Amino acid sequence: MEQLRARTERVNRNISSKRSKDGWIMEKQPMTFTDGTTWSNVDSDVTPLERRTWSSWTILGYWFSDVLSAQSWAGASAIIAVGLTCVDADVDRRESVYCLILGTFVVTIPLCMNGAMGAQLHVPFPICARSSFGYYFSRFAIIIRMVTALFWHAIQTYSGSTAMTQMIRAIWPSYLDIPNHLPASAGITTQQMVSHFLFWSVQFPILLIPPHKLRWFFVFKTVVVVAAAVGTVIGMSVLANGAGDIWDQQPTVSGSTKSWLILSSMSSMTGGWATMATNVADFTRYLKKPKGVYWQSLFVPGICTMLGVFGIIGTSCAKVVYGEYIWDPLALASMWEGPKGRAAAFFVGFAWCVAQIGVNLSANVISCSNDMVNLFPKYISIRRGVVITTVIGGWVMVPWKIVSSAASLLNFMGALGVFLAPVAAITACDFWVVKRRAVDVPALYRRHSRYRYNTIGTNWRAVVALLVSAVPNLPGMAAAVNANVDIGGAAYIYDIFYLYGFTSAFVVYAGLSWAFPAQETLIEESIYEDVVLMNGVEMINDGVHRPFADGKAVAEDRATEVSAS
Repeated sequence: MEQLRARTERVNRNISSKRSKDGWIMEKQPMTFTDGTTWSNVDSDVTPLERRTWSSWTILGYWFSDVLSAQSWAGASAIIAVGLTCVDADVDRRESVYCLILGTFVVTIPLCMNGAMGAQLHVPFPICARSSFGYYFSRFAIIIRMVTALFWHAIQTYSGSTAMTQMIRAIWPSYLDIPNHLPASAGITTQQMVSHFLFWSVQFPILLIPPHKLRWFFVFKTVVVVAAAVGTVIGMSVLANGAGDIWDQQPTVSGSTKSWLILSSMSSMTGGWATMATNVADFTRYLKKPKGVYWQSLFVPGICTMLGVFGIIGTSCAKVVYGEYIWDPLALASMWEGPKGRAAAFFVGFAWCVAQIGVNLSANVISCSNDMVNLFPKYISIRRGVVITTVIGGWVMVPWKIVSSAASLLNFMGALGVFLAPVAAITACDFWVVKRRAVDVPALYRRHSRYRYNTIGTNWRAVVALLVSAVPNLPGMAAAVNANVDIGGAAYIYDIFYLYGFTSAFVVYAGLSWAFPAQETLIEESIYEDVVLMNGVEMINDGVHRPFADGKAVAEDRATEVSAS
């Protein structure tokens, strides 16, 4: 009873303190690298040792969590829809699967390069970006990534509500007959609103799990979604007495048109992971051993290809069974009736609910929260950022209107890859080619240190590389929003926007950094600690332990950490 009373008093004091602005200030860590003019908190500081819990297996689970979604299931459909073919006996007609494999393999290049930065330095993407963009200009990259993640969180949350609908209608078919009491201007029906509210309510507490504790959720999602995907393919193949005729399709385009479509499809596949290729350090910072980051080069193409082929088979079988190609796995589940069919629809709906929550965790919410932490470290932690992100994305942005009434807005969101491609290229090039993996970690946290570059905190080399990469793609971005805009030959550049954007930014940034090196930022090897003066005594600060005077203090700290865990 005394413990309950004490906890109640602490909660009341905490609530009372939030009535003033000062009550929301985050605790400043004693081992932070920041100087007296800047602020940081535990979520933006160097990852503490006790939070470095990820292994190579966690990375595998993470990518299963990120890739396994309804959108990835239907990923190959876009390629086939534009006129290419699926795999068949003729080796010359394997375009869709080839594009799927090559497109996802290409994106592993920035994934591994940028992921290695987080794994080696144990800092999040917003901090990493300061090394290449400069202390202040890095905020441009952060805001672009934050806006993208926020919009996609809204869209993915609403997509999850359709999976919730399948679960409920499988138990109570009359759920689909709920009378609508909302006006047409709302853009959503009463039944859809109920599904959205239920999915958001289930998702919310899961999103609050700290990133370093997500390993078992990744395992759970992997088992559940893979089982549902395999079960769907087997069940549809049995109903169709085979895999259908989609494998026998003939290409509807040829010549140069076909070549450009192949390049465009590859760029589309690569650009689909533009956000993760940029901010993967937000997750690899939790790795215990840096080498685990390189397994992504096998995990990503393998998982994407597996799910894409499953989608092709399921869609082909749907044509035989239902007379039409159905790419959406949830739309496919909605066709299943009878006791057995509804039972299967429930489990498939449950699996894709878990899938959408996993995607929001790994690709959207944590990323957006890290950006907010960097922009407002004095008041926002990852946990607070999650609350802000999911409230804004789930409700304030009215996601059902984004999905249903604004195709041009969705195209615009996809086109933001025009800016994400050079951001990923510049950070990767800076770490591997320019800095040669030698980074001064304490300086990343200081406003007036070596990564300020100039009085306005901007690396002009990154600005030029960004413009060379993004500007040629702007006409295509305008056409994506408004199809009536005639951009002529510029359409060809936009067809390969990610491939062009990443390559051009990488080459230009490397060239400018070689011709006009920023000597103050070039060091022989990485610096992970510095010396601070405390009470007249020189102490070593490594950003992880409390400042210490010798190795004995570190050993004591580590012994304390082990006993506490």
